[in-house]
Amino acid sequence: MVPADEHTPATHVPVLAGRIVDILAPALEAPDSTYVDGTLGLGGHAAAVLDACPQARLVGIDRDPAALAIAGERLARFGDRVRLFRAVYHELPDVLAAAGLSQVEAICLDLGLSSLQIDRSERGFAYAADAPLDMRMDPDSELTAATIVNTWPATELARALRSYGDEPNARRIAARIVAAREVEPFVTSARLVSVIADAIPAAQRRTGGHPAKRTFQALRIVVNAELDSLTAVLPAALDALAPGGRLAVLAYHSGEDRLVKRAFAEASRDHVPPGVPDVPAAYRARFTQLTRGAERPDAAEVAVNPRAASARLRAITRNQEVPR
Repeated sequence: MVPADEHTPATHVPVLAGRIVDILAPALEAPDSTYVDGTLGLGGHAAAVLDACPQARLVGIDRDPAALAIAGERLARFGDRVRLFRAVYHELPDVLAAAGLSQVEAICLDLGLSSLQIDRSERGFAYAADAPLDMRMDPDSELTAATIVNTWPATELARALRSYGDEPNARRIAARIVAAREVEPFVTSARLVSVIADAIPAAQRRTGGHPAKRTFQALRIVVNAELDSLTAVLPAALDALAPGGRLAVLAYHSGEDRLVKRAFAEASRDHVPPGVPDVPAAYRARFTQLTRGAERPDAAEVAVNPRAASARLRAITRNQEVPR
């Protein structure tokens, strides 16, 4: 971790960058082929793809203006091959329309947090430093983590912690939060972390990692409507792929990965009843999955970049067009 005001692109380690380049590069060999990075962050994956694919152009998307500024500096060496847009990734169709594109050859979505958001403590994402309870990826959006913990009923809080954080102690934590805010509203993260830790049985605190990890993950997902955005972007991204185009998605949470798995499974199946011996061309699958299950970083990568430990990579390619 680096000080909040000294973050540089050099601190960013993109997850599974080599594997993502291997997956996407075959679709980016033609002149002026387009690669969309829907979660640009600090530009690590984008730089790796542009270096490996000198014919390709980039459309980079991120909702965080600070990340866009740093990525813009990092990617400046690629000149007019790069176009950056401030947007949420589910706004992909609008961004492509603004860029004058109807189809693209490759798309990458690296879900979750960027290194910038984790390392700048004032953003409120990290539970290891006392900071305002913010957690907004887009600083102009209205909902903050403080609003959730100070106003949501216990039942809604518990449901969010269970659904988005896989937190087994969701009800206990929610009850403790509601009781604590009656004494004094939550303003910064340290007091919330203390309340969460006190709600978790001692045996689980010793064996389950940081006690606030799951709760903070759930709050972040709710604040930024991440699963809603993912649900919207997956069909849009598949529709945007040109024949032979490829989509790679890095997920870090079981709920995210479940959505990707289901979308890819549906897109890669024939649209006829099981057992039909000869599937008409118009009903054959439009996509083929490129990964068998979810691929994970190996131990060597996790040792260098511990933030990669929970990553799950899935990829899919659009088949050549079939008559409809």
